[in-house]
Order: sequence, then structure tokens, then C-alpha cells
Amino acid sequence: MNWQSQYRSHLMSAAEALRIVRSGDRVWIQSGCGTPHLLVDALVARGTDLHDVEIMHMKNLGPAEYTEERFAGHFRHRGLFLGDNVRPAVQAGCADYTPIFLHEIEGLFERELPVDVALMQVSRPDAHGFVSLGTTVDCTLNAARAARVVIAEVNDQMPRTHGETNLHVSHFFAMVETSHPIHEMHAEPYNDEQLRVAQNVASLIPNGATLQMGIGGIPDAVLSCLTDKRDLGVHTEMCSDGVIELMEAGVINGEKKSIHRGKVVLSFVLGTKKLFDYVHENPAFEFRPVKYTNDPFVIARNDNMVAINSAIQVDLTGQVCADSIGTKPYSGFGGQLDFIRGAARSKGGVPIIALLSTAKNGAISRIVPTLEPGAGVVTTRADVHYVVTEHGIANLHGKSLRERAEALIQVAAPKFRAELEEFALRAHYLEKKAPLVCA
Repeated sequence: MNWQSQYRSHLMSAAEALRIVRSGDRVWIQSGCGTPHLLVDALVARGTDLHDVEIMHMKNLGPAEYTEERFAGHFRHRGLFLGDNVRPAVQAGCADYTPIFLHEIEGLFERELPVDVALMQVSRPDAHGFVSLGTTVDCTLNAARAARVVIAEVNDQMPRTHGETNLHVSHFFAMVETSHPIHEMHAEPYNDEQLRVAQNVASLIPNGATLQMGIGGIPDAVLSCLTDKRDLGVHTEMCSDGVIELMEAGVINGEKKSIHRGKVVLSFVLGTKKLFDYVHENPAFEFRPVKYTNDPFVIARNDNMVAINSAIQVDLTGQVCADSIGTKPYSGFGGQLDFIRGAARSKGGVPIIALLSTAKNGAISRIVPTLEPGAGVVTTRADVHYVVTEHGIANLHGKSLRERAEALIQVAAPKFRAELEEFALRAHYLEKKAPLVCA
């Protein structure tokens, strides 16, 4: 049977395809802009017929009806990185959060968390019968390789991307044809404070560096500050629209990369149609599973690796909380420590934690005496190198608790520095200065 006949034999409606899901199954859903909404809707429509189905994914986009109270006992969500669509259910104890390094997730499919059904969104087949995962390889390629059943939403608007992104039509149990715009993620414009953070970060980035960064105001602002740099490269888990201008200007060209020279190595994109069109059939982008892009040993092979990650809180000893607010899970480990450790082991590497010094319009300091009770430590104080705010740069690597407290107080918001210093004195991080004696 040729691939065209195989493809036709796999075609069916979403409702027909999702009949294969059984009570007790574990279902993987492709994340980010690749979220297969048609298939998810069909799964939700079967909800009352099923029991104890676990739905597992990283940050996906769109509604997550399977976390609603009406599906208790039918669906249970396991989040490996949380978005705002599932966060309330996890914080209420109605869904689960698994803290894990991003590069270790795919190993779960073969051991602790085998996948029964994988749902994904792919491009139309090429002339040889291969579809592309397009915007989102992440963990989905290996989930599909490990799953008992694989179902694809075949969208003629999904871009075809280069790298390890392809599966043959023979790999699928069912394929559901559709045509609709890919779900976009629009970043909010950065503000003046975020720009000041970015300017401080940019001062640490040398010409010829290889970059990792996420999405949001500070990463986008950092990219805007790099127009005067030369020969930058990218090795990252994800990138957003901000790379396009620098690539078109020749600032990002990968010419100085020590591995994958000339390539933007990534696992997924989070952005808009402009970015989807840019990566379509673009050989400058090489998509890989996160078990590769986020492997600290691979990251460390990039000379001058600059890793830029964020935090919710940093305490005066340098502990970084990035996945929870107190006991309440907020996001996930993601690739922060993967890249912090990889950059630390890179020749000339620069691991950075970048954050605004305050939250809630300046009412709360994010440089804190101690982390909130129950807060998770994503990056340990032994792993932290640079902490950057709009007020400056604190280099903590190799520093004592006294030196760390001094440096972090200087990059905290001025109105919180006195109380931070008072705590540091009580905790004996700082030594109380003896008063001057006049002769």
C-alpha cells in the first residue's frame, strides 16, 4: 500500500478518532501553539462516557474544559508546566502538578508515565508521506513514538519546519483533516522598567554569544537591546517573534556557534503568524525534542552560552523560586536549571536570572529576606551566578552569604533596602558596624 492509500485509510472525524480512548488511559496533548483544539474538543465531548482518564501536557493554549468540576472522576489533569488555563484547578487541588526538569520529561514516557494516546497537530503530508510537527516538537515527537495510539489533526495552515520534526503517515491510527489558523501567543509590550533590566542584561552579552531566553517583556526587551551586537547564535527551548528582526539584520547568524553552526536550535515557537510564516521551510531553524535542546551537557558545548531566565522571588542567599507562589504552583521548572547549569559549564558562559525588583506595581519586593513558606526552589543558591534587575547586576558566584546579601540589597528596589538590611543583620548575614569613636 502506498502512503496516499495509507493516509486515506486513516482519515476520519475527530469524534470517530477519539472513540479509541478508554477509561483509565493516559492522554498526551501537544502544547503551545500546536495544541490540537479540534481533538481536545472531541475528547471533552466524550467526558461523561469515560472514567479516570489522565490528561498530561505542558503549557497549552486555549480552554482546558477537562479541568472543570463537572468532569471530576472522568478527567484528571497532570501539568508538567502550568498555564493560566489550568493553574486554578491545580491550586485548588483538582488537578496535579509534577515538578520536573524539562529535559527529563520524555524519559517518563518509557518508565513512570507511559502514554496510551497522543494527540497532536501536524502539517499536510509532503511528497513522501511525512507530516511535520511544525511549531511544536517539544516532548510530543517522543510521546508519539512511545504511545499505543497516535491521533493527528492535519492542518494545512501548520508550517513545515526543519530538523527532527517529521512522522510518516503510517505511524498514525487516525488523521483528522482541518484548516484553521494556528493558535497565536501575543507578548505584551515591554515597559520602561523591563527595558532597564534588559539593558543591564545586554551588557553581559558578548559578540559571538549563543542565547537562550523565554517569552515575555524582559526577553523581548533584551532582544531589542542587541542590535549593535555581532554574530549571535541561538540554542534554546523556545523563541518568539523577537528573533526575526535580529535575524533579518544579520545580528543573529550563528556564525560563531561551536555546535550547529548557522542554525537556530530550538524545540518550539510561541508567537504569531508572522513567526509561523518565518519558520516555514526555513533551513536556518533546526527543531529538536527538548530532551536534546535542554540537555545541560549539549547546552554546555555551546561556547559563550548566555542563559536568561526569570524568577518570582530571590532570597538574600540567592535561592530562586520560579514555579510557585508560596505553596501554590504557578508555572513549572521548565528549562531554567537545564540552561543555568549548561551555561555555567560552557566556555565563557553567562547564566542570568533577570527580574523586576518589585511586583504589584511596586508594592512587593521580589528580592526577599526568605522565600515564602512552601515556595519551591527551582535554582539553588549554589547554581546562581548573575541576578539582574532594573537597579543593577549582582554576581553571586563564589560569594559568601555576606557578599550575596550585600550584592542583592543593592539591586533591590531602594524603598525595600533598609528592611532587607535589617533582616540580614538579624540573620547574621551582615556584620553590624561599630559606631565611629570621635577623638
